Amino acid sequence: MPSRGDVQPGPGDALVIVDLQNDFLPDGALAVPRGDEVVPTLNAAIAIFEQRKLPLVASRDWHPPNHCSFRAQGGPWPPHCVAGTSGARFAPDLRLPSTAILISKDVTPEADTYSAFGRTDLDTRLREAGVTRLFVGGLATDYCVRNTVLDARRAGYAVVLLLDGIRAVDVHPGDGDRAIADMLQAGAVAVEWAQVA
Repeated sequence: MPSRGDVQPGPGDALVIVDLQNDFLPDGALAVPRGDEVVPTLNAAIAIFEQRKLPLVASRDWHPPNHCSFRAQGGPWPPHCVAGTSGARFAPDLRLPSTAILISKDVTPEADTYSAFGRTDLDTRLREAGVTRLFVGGLATDYCVRNTVLDARRAGYAVVLLLDGIRAVDVHPGDGDRAIADMLQAGAVAVEWAQVA
C-alpha cells in the first residue's frame, strides 16, 4: 500500500465516478448488491476534490431503448439506464456539483463498451485539463469500473482505485475480486478513502 502522502489529491488529479445511477442501486432495473453503500464515500471524495478545485467526472450509461446489451436485442441485461428515464438519473444522494464533467456513454444502439473512455471524449477532456492521475469509484466493479480503469491505464493515466467506493455485480461469484486483481495487475493502486482523507 502507498503511504498517505502518495494518495493525496492534488494538481494533475481528477475524480471519476462511474455510473452511479438509479438503475444500478438496490431496487433498480439492474441492481448492484449494496451499490448504495458507495455514495457516502464518493460524496466525501467529491467534497475534497471540489474544495481543492480539481476536476470531477461523472460517467453514465445513456442507452437508447433498443440498446444491444438489452435481452430483447440478444444482450445479457434487462433494459436499464435508458436515456431520459428516472433509472438513468444519478443516485439522489450523490452530491455532484454543477461543474462536474458529464460523460454519457453507449448512446447508440450498437455501442456497448462499458468503459467511460469508450467512444467518448473523456481522454481529450482530461488531457486538456492537465490530468495525469485518476481516482476512480462507482458501479460496477466487474464491468464499467474495471473497463474504465483498464482503458485509463492503457492511455497512460495513473489510477487510484477507491475500494470502499466500488461494488460488484458478481454474476459469477468472485467476479468482483477478479476484476480488482485485473486492475491491480494493470498498475492501479487500491486504497480505502480513509487513507486519503
